[in-house]
Amino acid sequence: MSAFRIAVAAYPVERVKDFAAWEAKAEYWLAQAAASGAALAVFPEYAGMELTAIDPASVDDLHASIAALGDVAAAVDATHARLAAAHNLHILGPSLPLRGPDGRFRNLARLFAPNGRSGAQEKRVMTRFEREEWDIAGGDALSLFETALGPIGVAICYDIEFPLIARALAEAGATLILAPSATDSLHGYWRVRIGAQARALENQCYVAQAPVVGDAEWTPSLGTSHGAAGVFGPPDLGFPADGVVALGAIDVPGWTFATIDPAAVTRVRTEGAVFNHAHWAEQLPRGTATALPPVVRVDLR
Repeated sequence: MSAFRIAVAAYPVERVKDFAAWEAKAEYWLAQAAASGAALAVFPEYAGMELTAIDPASVDDLHASIAALGDVAAAVDATHARLAAAHNLHILGPSLPLRGPDGRFRNLARLFAPNGRSGAQEKRVMTRFEREEWDIAGGDALSLFETALGPIGVAICYDIEFPLIARALAEAGATLILAPSATDSLHGYWRVRIGAQARALENQCYVAQAPVVGDAEWTPSLGTSHGAAGVFGPPDLGFPADGVVALGAIDVPGWTFATIDPAAVTRVRTEGAVFNHAHWAEQLPRGTATALPPVVRVDLR
């Protein structure tokens, strides 16, 4: 696979007046990413919560506003599919809590390819707020997205803090893991970022973190969010000494760009000073294997 440019958003959740206003915002952001040469644009976890503003009857009620998102989910997907084709972009859309067939809500992010194909990843491990106040359930299988850019995994926010999730994606072939996030404190941002950098080290791969930023006190789902967009790799051969490939400014909205080079992953895994990816099993008792989450391959090529 060839190297490509990634655009990672530090995205402000704003009180959009209607769906057309949200759609215009999405078009503006993605036109910027495409004009800068990006082949993949990554939006944060729960960035879609700004859509709760368009239903005045439910906007102040946490559970009612979450439920109302189901009415616009298909239109959101259609917008991202259209813009992916128009700009020749792969797009990880902002995640939304959506109700499943069992009646439970799950936090779902969808990856769109320019050819019209798409696939979804649910967040697996819920934070305390999601469990205790939102009543959002965890997802099951992990998805490895086979794309024209190469194999891509998604570990949503808290998920990137758990090594076996990223490990399952890496063993399935991921050289890039996307970590969309939403954190209401700098403590939370650093937990996710440290997790992202640790997963990049352990698996000798790229991890891209896209956070929500700014004040959204009008919605009970978010409040004020903090973070910086970043792309990380292993601190070894061909990568920066600190593993930071690209980094935006804390709490400043905008895109952060980086080059993702699958060949650099292959090189560091075969010629690096250390072989974290290959030596993973040696931390275990001899003759045993790690039980990893199942991974489903989703062909978006």
